[in-house]
Amino acid sequence: MTKLFGFSLVYLRLKFTYMLKYLLFFIAIIWHVDAQNLYFPPVTGNQWETTNPLTLGWCPEPIDELYQYLENENTKAFLVLKDGKIVLEKYFGTFTRDSSWYWASAGKSMTAFLIGMAQQEGKLKLSDSSSKYLGKGWTSCTETEESFITIRHQLTMTTGLDDRNVDLDCTLPECLKCFKTPGERWSYHNAPYTLLDGVIENASGQTINQFLSNRLYSTTGMACLYLRLGYNNVLFSKPRIMARFGLLMLNKGNWNGQPILTDMDYFNDMIHSSQNFNKSYGYLWWLNGQESYMAPGLQFVFNGSLSPSGPDDMYSALGKNGQILSIVPSQNIIVVRMGDAPNTGLVPFTMVDSIWRRLNQIICIPNHTQNGRTSNQDLQLIPNPASDYFTMQMEEIPVKYEVYNSYGQRISQNEIVVSNQKISTHHWSNGIYWIKVYLKNGRTFTKSLLISR
Repeated sequence: MTKLFGFSLVYLRLKFTYMLKYLLFFIAIIWHVDAQNLYFPPVTGNQWETTNPLTLGWCPEPIDELYQYLENENTKAFLVLKDGKIVLEKYFGTFTRDSSWYWASAGKSMTAFLIGMAQQEGKLKLSDSSSKYLGKGWTSCTETEESFITIRHQLTMTTGLDDRNVDLDCTLPECLKCFKTPGERWSYHNAPYTLLDGVIENASGQTINQFLSNRLYSTTGMACLYLRLGYNNVLFSKPRIMARFGLLMLNKGNWNGQPILTDMDYFNDMIHSSQNFNKSYGYLWWLNGQESYMAPGLQFVFNGSLSPSGPDDMYSALGKNGQILSIVPSQNIIVVRMGDAPNTGLVPFTMVDSIWRRLNQIICIPNHTQNGRTSNQDLQLIPNPASDYFTMQMEEIPVKYEVYNSYGQRISQNEIVVSNQKISTHHWSNGIYWIKVYLKNGRTFTKSLLISR
């Protein structure tokens, strides 16, 4: 009986092993077929297949309205890809597809990808102390305090370094002082991110540009370059290069069958919530469809999604003045926007949402609230963008409101006397403001307001 039982166990194990092997085989086939649905442009040259919006069943009538909006917002380049093929491509003024432009903070997301590759190659671990690669004394903290700051803290904006009343770009030790325990606070602090370039360089023995080129240029055609501007390393490229990076991300780090970033644990962590403070932030990527988010310079949490008009599964590389790379896995869509937009702040949340309100009309998606989510729609600011005034509309009349500028400074607070009370903005400068309202029951709602004249 014992022998029979032992034989049965061996049989079951063998059967399970074969079943698992076939399951993995079919998963690989399914992934391969899905990957083959994506078009990849040649690594060299300017060839890139296009798709007519009509063949996708899209509605072309609102395209001109979208282009007019983009032109009004000082856009230089705009692309939309579906299944890897270009559906919309528009350049404004003297800018062309061969012109180069900066990514600003959207370049952070490229750095996150490179960190993943360095870890994949065994050159570093996210749990390593940053001092291992930057040397002791890269901050003004004590040696013990400094040793607790890790690469993961730099990736997630949770170093605990003081971002109050300092030059947020300054990477000198005297600018980097300990404020909180690492991992206890989220703050959009540029300097600790910038020093990730030094981490990559010292871990690999190559400059940041050599590391990037050796791993991405020959396999994907991504010709881009980090340039030192002040304290910052700023990434520059042509618009279609940014689109190539979006396509690489859409295909989960694989370029047309060529594995690039194969560490799927890291890849998935990169585009999912990286900490509990700002649910909409991964490893230097911004995430849509989350229950809440935080904004640069502010230390309170906003209810709802970054872009209520955008797809829930969208994640984005976002930079100052409206540098945007958005990836939507559920729709195989990539959106690229480069240019000037001085009113969008450090992270162009409002512009992303404005673009998607118009894109939804082109993709023939009616206005809707995704998955029944209100996404802070209980509070309406009308008009938005505003010029000389706005009103707040809610089912319950707020008792008080506060106004914060894009640096997180409260510039006014007032009681609300009547419903739909007009609030003058004629003395406000152009830019993004945050309106926080208080109800009698203690609940608060916050929403962004763009002032544009």
